[in-house]
Amino acid sequence: MTINVEPYRIKAVEPMRVTTRAERQAAMAEAGFNTFLLRSEDVFIDLLTDSGTSAMSDSQWAALMRGDEAYAGSRSFYALEQAVQDIYGFPYMVPTHQGRGAEHLISQILITPGAGQYTPGNMYFTTTRAHQELAGATFVDIVGDKAHDPTAVDAFKGDIDLGKLDALVREVGAERIAYVNVAVTVNLAGGQPVSMANLRAVRDYCRERGIIVWSDATRCVENAYFIQQREAGYADTPVAEILREMMSYFDGCTMSGKKDNLVNIGGFLAMRDPDLLQKARSLVVLYEGMPSYGGMAGRDMEAMSVGIREMVDDAYIAHRIRQVEYLGTLIDEAGVPIVKPIGGHGVFLDARAFLPHLAQDVFPAQALAAELYLDSGVRSMERGIVSAGRDPATGDHRRPKLELVRLTVPRRVYTDRHMEVVAESVVRLFERRGEIRGLDMVYEPATLRFFTARFAPLR
Repeated sequence: MTINVEPYRIKAVEPMRVTTRAERQAAMAEAGFNTFLLRSEDVFIDLLTDSGTSAMSDSQWAALMRGDEAYAGSRSFYALEQAVQDIYGFPYMVPTHQGRGAEHLISQILITPGAGQYTPGNMYFTTTRAHQELAGATFVDIVGDKAHDPTAVDAFKGDIDLGKLDALVREVGAERIAYVNVAVTVNLAGGQPVSMANLRAVRDYCRERGIIVWSDATRCVENAYFIQQREAGYADTPVAEILREMMSYFDGCTMSGKKDNLVNIGGFLAMRDPDLLQKARSLVVLYEGMPSYGGMAGRDMEAMSVGIREMVDDAYIAHRIRQVEYLGTLIDEAGVPIVKPIGGHGVFLDARAFLPHLAQDVFPAQALAAELYLDSGVRSMERGIVSAGRDPATGDHRRPKLELVRLTVPRRVYTDRHMEVVAESVVRLFERRGEIRGLDMVYEPATLRFFTARFAPLR
């Protein structure tokens, strides 16, 4: 079928309010020109994130009613554990309140304070790096160079550069590598996938040197779909089988259930080593809850157990990726600069090329995200100098090569007509891009500033 038809029927709807420009101007001023601080009721089409914004299925809503509210030994825990074992292939699992809870646990377990350890990975993610640094490690980016070039076209821009990894290991020694963290897909590169061949190569390299390989598996199903579509030998392989093979190359993973797992809250830490399991169970009691619920209610675990099985349906994931591609194609064909190839969970506007008259230190991606909301009520997210934060050694801004605005598409929520509205607004802004001004940061928190920083327009 040439039309990207939704493989589901819509049984319930949520009204959306169209605001006036005057209302949006007031809302944006109140939010300090930070889209994170907008009230959701003031947003028309919300593309801030795909995290916790998915629409659940009828089976998931039914599963909520099966939720076991037991404090210990919850039946719902065992349903979730079985789903993780069946679909991901890891024998052990500890639930967490969401993905960053799992990031915190594994950072505390594998990183020794004061040991001068390193956590190389294929581009940083904000909360992951924050947990690693707070635990005492130093993040090193070992993604291929093409990932930092929005115009470079490559099927697997998320691949680890084995040369960069080997150079780091030779410099500091394998014993000082706390673990290698592989994100599938790579969020801040534009949702770019990692090839199966690269995963095997990383696993083989690390196994020879006794280095643990972990995965940020948050969007691994999208990665599996790209392998099916782009990598030789997988065209006729179901996404579920590809996912199992991908996960077989890791010692464990962190997972935000709010993305692939199609739920609004929850996550887990999965592993193969029973000793790591015992350490995780000890820490989860301190930070999350009992090992049999980890910060989630039984109903949340039940819904996640169903979502894990639904996420590997080939028809569903094909529609999901094609909808993102449709949005990106509409924008690209109008000449608007975006990250290519179009990724799995969103379209990333290249704010540096979109607004070449703005220096990076006046936050062009933040300014562009604010302007998009003012134009149409579409909420998006900055992924550039604000998200990168400050270098803890120098106190200066980190200045990433990529200065992006992320249009993140929630799963099973919007139709292609909504995507057309978004594209029309982006193109309209591009046509008057010379009028867009930069911003001044007037409030900055100590960590993860992009969530709560406040800005004011430059005059």
